[in-house]
Amino acid sequence: MSHIIVIGAGQAGSSLVAKLRKDGFDGEITLIGAEKHLPYQRPPLSKAYLLGEMELERLFLRPESFYADNKITLRLGTVVTAIDAAAKTVSLGEEVLSYDQLALTTGSDPRHLPAAIGGDLEGVFVVRGLGDVDAMAPHVVTGKRALIVGGGYIGLEAAAVCAKRGVDVTLVEMGERILQRVAAPETSDYFRTLHGEHGVTILEGTGLQRLEGEAGQVARAVLSDGSSVEVDFVVVGVGITPGTQLAELVGLELENGIKTDAEGRTSDPSIWSAGDCASFPYKGGRIRLESVPNAIDQAEVVAQNMMGAGKSYVATPWFWSDQYDVKLQIAGLNTGFDNVVTRAGEGRTTSFWYYKGEQLVAVDAMNDPRAYMVGKRLIDMGKTADKSVVADPAADLKPLLKA
Repeated sequence: MSHIIVIGAGQAGSSLVAKLRKDGFDGEITLIGAEKHLPYQRPPLSKAYLLGEMELERLFLRPESFYADNKITLRLGTVVTAIDAAAKTVSLGEEVLSYDQLALTTGSDPRHLPAAIGGDLEGVFVVRGLGDVDAMAPHVVTGKRALIVGGGYIGLEAAAVCAKRGVDVTLVEMGERILQRVAAPETSDYFRTLHGEHGVTILEGTGLQRLEGEAGQVARAVLSDGSSVEVDFVVVGVGITPGTQLAELVGLELENGIKTDAEGRTSDPSIWSAGDCASFPYKGGRIRLESVPNAIDQAEVVAQNMMGAGKSYVATPWFWSDQYDVKLQIAGLNTGFDNVVTRAGEGRTTSFWYYKGEQLVAVDAMNDPRAYMVGKRLIDMGKTADKSVVADPAADLKPLLKA
């Protein structure tokens, strides 16, 4: 009987094994995860779950019974210690499992602050897994003082949750502006204003020099301008790196992650990859997408291809971020944009449309699902949008889809 092993029990891994069974794979399936919990959603961790608005059980992608009913063997709280590609075996300490095909859905790892600048002090957290958020939760209470390091979406979401819980929040971003790597100045301005209205102090062009502690607990932050901030805890949101450790161990080709072909196959024909850890061909280049939609869609295509479908994965990038009462929805990739059109709405509603010349490449929509949906469909179809129509808040966007 054919045996498929999937290493990495997150969104991609769970989606992959579910798709295998749904599409009729009748061999043996083993899903291995380093965390002890059932595969769970990550986005709500730092929002609804941290705020106490979502129970642990609601985080789980599927109930435990799903895996049993579908004869999927779960090996949770289990670390893979070796992979022998030639022998097609996976080692779990002394235990050795044989596979016919293997999938690496090993996700990504948060960047930590170096111990040399105080990154190993108590009260310094990253936001990635359930354990991280459970450890941080007791600190996120009214009257505490937090430093958020990093002005990307992870840092801003953490700042929003802390502020909502009554924490005094200071955020430092060493770049010229928050969201500098991922968004236009217009979007940065929008969220800077939003956070300011909720009492968050944002210091741009300001880095962290070091953290200082008292009795091993973080107590203050010394910033690059020489000033210091008294803190009770620190949240580090300075990006993530693809989980390539096992791929490196086995000698797979890497290129900004685990390098795959259009079908999700790595440089070893029996090993596949999907999710945050995998880079794949896209519009003549190669990208790696860090998003839930990509993890699901790519994993499902890989599952089909492991069964011989020979199907290329065609990504349609989209993302979201929740901050306070604002839902940001992003369609497309803004790489290479050279002009932005603003579509103003009422209150918090607005959208920014990114163009490369006359071609629409991405949309940032804040509390504007209609703009997001129209923009996404246009981008997916390879169409553009008349700038004069986009800029007119009274104009109906739907006719753009028929243009």
